[in-house]
Amino acid sequence: MIQNIIDLLYPRRCPFCDEIVDWGRMVCPACEERLVFISEPVCKRCGKPLEEETAERCFDCMRKEHAYKAGTALFVHQGAVRDSVYRFKYKNKREYAYFYARQTAKRRGEWIRRRGIEAIVPIPLHKNRQKERGYNQAELYARFLGRLMGIPVVNHCLVRSVDTRPQKELDDVQRKNNLKKAFKCKKNIVQFRYILLVDDIYTTGSTVDAAAMVLKQAGVQEVFFACISIGMGF
Repeated sequence: MIQNIIDLLYPRRCPFCDEIVDWGRMVCPACEERLVFISEPVCKRCGKPLEEETAERCFDCMRKEHAYKAGTALFVHQGAVRDSVYRFKYKNKREYAYFYARQTAKRRGEWIRRRGIEAIVPIPLHKNRQKERGYNQAELYARFLGRLMGIPVVNHCLVRSVDTRPQKELDDVQRKNNLKKAFKCKKNIVQFRYILLVDDIYTTGSTVDAAAMVLKQAGVQEVFFACISIGMGF
């Protein structure tokens, strides 16, 4: 009911072309026709789409181990999806979060439930970057996803203690070194055995790995992740 009132006062915009959509819709018809969600075959570890049906892991996951158990994503990070996530992240398009979360609950909800997730933890921003941006896009996404799935969202248990360089500016080795000691557990989360980390984009997995390592050191048994978009696995 509240969401319907909000939609009337502030009409929704299509997450992909940013045009106003008709009441009751979340995506404009033209963009919806072109929308392609990730489907099998996917990497059994990170969820990247694969070209070979017989392959079990992507190139990245074959050459390195991860601190997380497994992950899933909605889209490949390219074209209109890449532009959409950019606006969500940097252009204050916070309203996109509900669409992303609703589609995750609809299309990846069973995947999440099968893993016995007890809490959702968004990847945090450093306080300086969050102050500059005004919000943490991962936290918005996590908040709606938790509400739709009936899973508690635990904010501020994981903090970014180092203001790292943007990962997109670095290569694989630099990404890993950039995130050393970047995260800390601020609160006791041992009561949760299975946690779902939530972020907007997954590329090499360095950010998720660094956060998962800290959570496991704090006593969490297994860490999984969900994201909006992800690279190709090849």
